[in-house]
Amino acid sequence: MGVIRFKALDEALSRNPVEVKLPSVKTSEYFGVNVFDCRKMQEYLSLEAYKCVTDSIYKGTKLDRKVANQIASGMKAWAIERGATHYTHWFHPLTGTTAEKHDAFFESYQGTGVIENFHGGKLVQQEPDASSFPSGGMRNTFEARGYTAWDPSSPAFVMENTLCIPSVFVSFKGDSLDYKTPLMKSLANLDGAAVEVCNLFDRNVERVNVTLGCEQEYFLVDTALYNARPDLKLTERTLMGHSSAKDQQLADHYFGSIPLRVASYMRDFEVEAYKLGIPVKTRHNEVAPNQYECAPVFEEANLAVDHNQLLMTLMKKVAQRHNFQLLLHEKPYKGINGSGKHCNWSMVSDTGVNLLSPGKTPKNNLLFITFLVNIMKSVYDNQDLLRASIISLGNEERLGADEAPPSIMSVFLGDQMNSILDEIENRVTEHKMTPDMKAELKLDVGKIPELLPDNTDRNRTSPFAFTGNRFEFRAVGSSANVSAPLIVLNTIVADQLKRFKKDVDKVIDTKNRKKDEAIFQVLKDLIARSKNIRFDGDGYSREWEEEAKRRGLSNIKDSLSALEAIVSRQVKKLFIQNRVLSERELEARYGINLEKYTKKIQIEARVLGDLSVNHILPTVYRYQNILIENVKGLKELFPGDEYSRLAAQQIETIKEISERASIVKSEVDDMIEERKKANIIKDPMEKARNYSRNVKPYLNSIRYQIDHLELIVDDGIWPLPKYRELLFTK
Repeated sequence: MGVIRFKALDEALSRNPVEVKLPSVKTSEYFGVNVFDCRKMQEYLSLEAYKCVTDSIYKGTKLDRKVANQIASGMKAWAIERGATHYTHWFHPLTGTTAEKHDAFFESYQGTGVIENFHGGKLVQQEPDASSFPSGGMRNTFEARGYTAWDPSSPAFVMENTLCIPSVFVSFKGDSLDYKTPLMKSLANLDGAAVEVCNLFDRNVERVNVTLGCEQEYFLVDTALYNARPDLKLTERTLMGHSSAKDQQLADHYFGSIPLRVASYMRDFEVEAYKLGIPVKTRHNEVAPNQYECAPVFEEANLAVDHNQLLMTLMKKVAQRHNFQLLLHEKPYKGINGSGKHCNWSMVSDTGVNLLSPGKTPKNNLLFITFLVNIMKSVYDNQDLLRASIISLGNEERLGADEAPPSIMSVFLGDQMNSILDEIENRVTEHKMTPDMKAELKLDVGKIPELLPDNTDRNRTSPFAFTGNRFEFRAVGSSANVSAPLIVLNTIVADQLKRFKKDVDKVIDTKNRKKDEAIFQVLKDLIARSKNIRFDGDGYSREWEEEAKRRGLSNIKDSLSALEAIVSRQVKKLFIQNRVLSERELEARYGINLEKYTKKIQIEARVLGDLSVNHILPTVYRYQNILIENVKGLKELFPGDEYSRLAAQQIETIKEISERASIVKSEVDDMIEERKKANIIKDPMEKARNYSRNVKPYLNSIRYQIDHLELIVDDGIWPLPKYRELLFTK
């Protein structure tokens, strides 16, 4: 086995980088060639059909089914020219990945063969079998009917000879079975609430769009080594493996020169991304060896989510061309940097104003501060829900270690913004403001452009950081469908903005205040009530944990306790009142997350048990027998005390191997028994808690023994690639 391992490693290290055939034109000349965007719609659709689609995209009007056939015909003609032979509704089920069912572009006619066809009805709606997708009890297994419906706001695209039509996915009864449906509802809800607040400052604002940029972190591992690690193949993380003598201690990988083979891979998937209109802008080495990051330009949030899901798929496929495997697990390697998906979130009005960027006048800066403070208050009031939106088994391992933010939700603003908010809180009173007070306060507000956007430092330990013209939600895991935290963030901010508008109107009506005075008065109250969430220091420190507790901030580190927030009375009320998710849909998502958590631990326990019994222990026993034979040979060669002296160290090693191997076998047996007990439990929460409490601890305790055995056993016969090999492939 060891010989096989080294042969695979030698092949991996000697392999030349894949030669990529790159377009001989500028990126701008082929960007979006496989996307049915507005420019192509103008070319392939009638004026009536084009206007119908664009009104749906930009004004939110319902698509007129009368022109659906025209749209479908034009889309089909374009797709066939791009080499498409099939079409599919491309959607985001609650698995967290994407799904598609391909149908050919033809219909058969008796006696005349077949003809390419694509009806408007097939474009607008399809009926995939929904029985095997997670539903959280919203339908029985025998109730298979589900519907996908076209989302015109996200353009169709051609990928590998298939026309992909971004779609929502709902059950026969109309329940959301996907991420996109509630995401679009949350975006519409925030749009309405934000416009109402913007109109306090500018009556010309008619629409507010959420923008998003997802920084995607990932690991690469050589395919040959990946195939020799069953734990990586089946769980995407290493369930055993002692740390390498060198990993990220010297910080020499971060922003270092990108290895030639990796650079070739990056360029390859970027080309594919550009063809699909994904504006990947940045690439670099991350902190850990073999860890990297790519980041796109900001886009409208719904499109950005689709692009991130598509990008993850592309990256995996292209990696295989380069004899790499892509790892998106949040913590594939113990003891080194995990992978996140930093979500840069902001809002932009149709007048071109970034609502999280200061302007050139006191009025625009007051608008900016209004949104900043309301977002901060929404995070403070919903910290448990935000944590629940990003928690998972993988992220549970990542948060709070190796540059990932802690599980305590806090907001980083920077010294300058904290000073400005303190100034507002301390100067505004409940009495009418004097002209001098107004002028002085507006002067302080008006000076913000001199301080931003570069007045804020970067705080890698902050889960929710203001970075000049956006908030960066750093706690999101690398494998996540980013819709989940976005749905929460959009909804809590929209709800808070509605409260703010109502409070301002109330102050104007009941206290006879002018609009600016009312806004300042409400902001003062919000700043005071949410200041406990503001923290700019070291999120890893023990002092912060103690301080956060005194401030009343929660610090929930295990997934199951964190997930309970999804079905709290407060959260149900929030989502129902904002018409984003029903109680039934929330309960379903809670159940799906419990089931996913349980099954992942179950899979990891099975894989670890198999590796321990069928790979590690036979190797350990073989090496132990070699030592035993060697000790016997020493006894024949050296008599008495000399034998005892020479054999003592090997005998101690044999004893240690025996003890550790015995513990491994015993704990694997115990883990299997605990798994059997947990499997017969019917209640999903109790089953998940049983797996977490009684099965999960064995993953660490068994690993502890195996990692020590790895240091003892002859490297030449150890059956699995080690960390020094996995992390340093070239």
